[in-house]
Amino acid sequence: MKLDTFKFLVEYNAFGVCSRAGERLGMPIKNIRLFFIYASCLTIGSPLIVYMILAFWLKLKDYVKGSRNPVWDY
Repeated sequence: MKLDTFKFLVEYNAFGVCSRAGERLGMPIKNIRLFFIYASCLTIGSPLIVYMILAFWLKLKDYVKGSRNPVWDY
């Protein structure tokens, strides 16, 4: 039961960095996730820092886009 909850959290709610990168680059999301996993294992976690920076950047970008009201929307 707890494993299913953890799997759901990681696959569907983990910031969406891999899914956005896959859509933007036109690559399968699975390959990008595997890259981050293997690179993290080989380099003792340094890609996790890059992942967190990208996650912060995407959340900030979404926040800024959501808070703006363009003139032509009125």
